[in-house]
Amino acid sequence: MNSSASPLVFPCDFPIKAFGSGDDFVELVIELIGQHAPGLDTRGVRVQDSRNGRYRAVTVVVHAQSRPQLDAIYSSLSAHERVVMAL
Repeated sequence: MNSSASPLVFPCDFPIKAFGSGDDFVELVIELIGQHAPGLDTRGVRVQDSRNGRYRAVTVVVHAQSRPQLDAIYSSLSAHERVVMAL
């Protein structure tokens, strides 16, 4: 197996979690992911605040079509100054 091979079989539902802060952080994450996932279904978005309320964890399930699509989503999230971490 080469290093670029993915154990995922596409298309598939894939959860992406982003951590950050701000009153509009959920909308920001949805916007960033939606740029790479047309028709994104946001009904299942989960949000959890940290114990002290400083950060939010936003989980969005993407119906991923390919590994490059997921890579583009993670690149957009990681490049944004308000996203502390993306998993």
